[in-house]
Amino acid sequence: MATLLAATSLAFLSSPAAMARGCDFVTVTSTINGDVVTEMQLVCTGASEQGPDDAEPAEFHTPLGGAACIGYAIQVGLDPTEFCDEEQPPTEITPGMILAAIRRTPLPPSELIVQPPNGRTLVNFDTNFYTETAPLDRTIRLFGQQVDLRIWPSSYEWHFGDGASTATESAGSPYPDLEITHNYTAKGQVGPAVDTTYSAEFRVNGGAWRPVPGTVTIPGDAVALEVVEATPVLVGYS
Repeated sequence: MATLLAATSLAFLSSPAAMARGCDFVTVTSTINGDVVTEMQLVCTGASEQGPDDAEPAEFHTPLGGAACIGYAIQVGLDPTEFCDEEQPPTEITPGMILAAIRRTPLPPSELIVQPPNGRTLVNFDTNFYTETAPLDRTIRLFGQQVDLRIWPSSYEWHFGDGASTATESAGSPYPDLEITHNYTAKGQVGPAVDTTYSAEFRVNGGAWRPVPGTVTIPGDAVALEVVEATPVLVGYS
């Protein structure tokens, strides 16, 4: 049944009406009851060559697989009772599909923490940087199947705001365990930030966990930081 659906889809996409509308398969992600749901859809846009009396809608979305096959069959003028097989095997979920879905899943940027606090540091001083981004779990649906995700930060790109940057696997540490530090050589305003790269593994319908090939990088927001020069102060004399 999957082969028949694919063949019919390709035939429909190559028809004059479909070419006029510009049909293609796209991935659409939405949130339903707190879960991120990702489905593949057939999308047609543009003007139809038909007359105004028999013109079809300029745009329609037909999810592929499951009960949505009925809507697709009706759209292309086929008998759903003959075209759609309720017992068709589920679509195979590939690691590439998972990576594409994760890239459409909202992932949190890391919050950059700077020490000394309060938005000020000194010239030629070991300014400390770290973050506390935690792993997270997500559940999405692909082609009607449940996909569980384990996602964790695997590396960081630290941008210090003066043109310097460095990459680490560590999230840094608060004082006194200084791991990620930077010395500013001139006073002024800078905007340091940290980009977080996430790795993941997945399982389909409660099966075995498998690694996701590839990663997703989420840029972090810049933090306002003023670099000042220390001023010597006479505190005593004898």
